[in-house]
Amino acid sequence: MAEALKMDEARKRYEFKKTLEKLESQEGDGTELITLYIPPDKQIYDVTGQLKDEYGQCANIKSKQTRTNVQSAISSILSRLKYYKKSPEHGMAVFCGTIKLYGDRTDLQCTIIEPPEPLNLYMYRCSSKFELDPLKQMLEEKSIYGLIVLDRREAYWGFLRGNRIEPIGGATSTVPGKQRKGGQSAARFGRLREIAINEFYTKVGERASAIFLAEKDFFERFKGVLIGGPSPTKEEFEAGGYLNHEIQKRIIGLFDVAYTNEDGLPELVDAAKDALSGMEVIKEKAIMDRFLKELVKDNGLAAYGEESIRKNLELGAVDILLLSSNLRKSRLKIKCQSCDYVDKRTVSIETGKTTKDIELGNCPKCTAPLVLEEETDIVDELTKFADQSSAKVELISDDFEEGSILFSAFGGIAAILRYRTGY
Repeated sequence: MAEALKMDEARKRYEFKKTLEKLESQEGDGTELITLYIPPDKQIYDVTGQLKDEYGQCANIKSKQTRTNVQSAISSILSRLKYYKKSPEHGMAVFCGTIKLYGDRTDLQCTIIEPPEPLNLYMYRCSSKFELDPLKQMLEEKSIYGLIVLDRREAYWGFLRGNRIEPIGGATSTVPGKQRKGGQSAARFGRLREIAINEFYTKVGERASAIFLAEKDFFERFKGVLIGGPSPTKEEFEAGGYLNHEIQKRIIGLFDVAYTNEDGLPELVDAAKDALSGMEVIKEKAIMDRFLKELVKDNGLAAYGEESIRKNLELGAVDILLLSSNLRKSRLKIKCQSCDYVDKRTVSIETGKTTKDIELGNCPKCTAPLVLEEETDIVDELTKFADQSSAKVELISDDFEEGSILFSAFGGIAAILRYRTGY
């Protein structure tokens, strides 16, 4: 049940993100696109009343085309709101207007979204683009962690946002080496070195604290800080209280890392995997690490590529199906208008385009035009296929190195197998 719930949430997030990408790519002429945000406590009859007023105000629009398109959009929204007695649990967002397609073509489109979190604002806006910022904010990771790696020579800091490591900046020190120059007593050299170390730690603490504290909704979202480096540097830094007191009390742990530049941040996250065991990034990295280890074995249980995965799914050989959250493909069922020819093919959908923009060609049997009979998102299709053999499905983001490799090197479709097959 827990696995199914997790997958359901991941799928909802995938669909939500994909819809926002499509809306962001759409554009209208002038101020013809309507964005309407309705919070959960807003009465629908109040909204329809305002829309009817806006329809009347459209008479003042000078451009006949703009006036007609805005009125058409308002009419389309009103016709859809008739089916709602009250606003949904989290409210609703409506995006409607005449969208520019390729060439001189346009199309009146209306999209209604019930967001994953409650909307806290009411908005009616006409523009050439849809207003998406309130919904995009819902895609932001709600829990973030601060990352600091340092030794006595250099330091670097950044954030762990869900699955994404975000490097921010670093500093280098002027701490002298352990070998003193001639003319200085050992005691004096030691004191100067300690002063330089303290100044460097102070600088790192102040700069990192300022970055962490400046994070939006710090007290709600900032869950803690991880500190990495060699011993005794990281222990000295923690014991010295160089971070702001709000950051200092959120230190989760100290971890050994070899690198103290930008490369040390992912190493720190790996080293802290036990402390972060509940985070999605650790779970996804563990799954991808397992896949990559199987891949290099002589008889490893790894497969990749759409054709190979489909055959392994048919055989029931897939244990875990790995799908990149960046997949934007559709599975098409195409048939001939004149004969019994049927074909299935997978196509990539560019941002802002649909399968209507794809040239299907002619029938290889009778040369009649081919037509689209059915279209399915490839994530939906492969997930249903996997469910038939009780295979687990993992949607892997590309916000970390291994996740990026799944998309760029393996086409975003891979699997860990239950047993070896010939595919």
